Amino acid sequence: MDLYLVRHGVAFDRNAERWPDDRERPLTAEGAERFRSAARGLRRLVPRVELVLSSSFTRAWQTATILQHVAHWPPPISCEALESGHAPEDIAEVLRRYQLASVALVGHEPDLHVLAAHLLAGEHGAPLLAFKKGGVAHITIGKDMLPGTGELQWLLTPKLLRALNPA
Repeated sequence: MDLYLVRHGVAFDRNAERWPDDRERPLTAEGAERFRSAARGLRRLVPRVELVLSSSFTRAWQTATILQHVAHWPPPISCEALESGHAPEDIAEVLRRYQLASVALVGHEPDLHVLAAHLLAGEHGAPLLAFKKGGVAHITIGKDMLPGTGELQWLLTPKLLRALNPA
């Protein structure tokens, strides 16, 4: 499976007065625009995925929707296992159910690097990858999703993705 781990774009800072429930905190206008540009660059590298699973948190969902509209990836499907605080084994179990060739996961830090560490090294304590907001990692892994059997193909910052933007 080609797995694309996508960290949500730049969101507003936490503010309990504006967003008493942090799950509702959105992308900033600039964060959304910068991710649109990154998504155009990503489309050049990955013109198609079969499935997009996303955290339902507003900022992640907005990021997944941008991928749908700009990268022409499928509409996102809400995945509770991608919400903050879930174990990487929860996500691996969801992925085993789909058995597809290419899947994008839109989520949060530190959860994405914990998942990557789990897939690549079999450990979820070591922060192997630093995901910038709007960054994307491409990992290949077998359908069994066994810890430590993934291979990192690339990890790109949003700045590099924007540089690939043909516009």
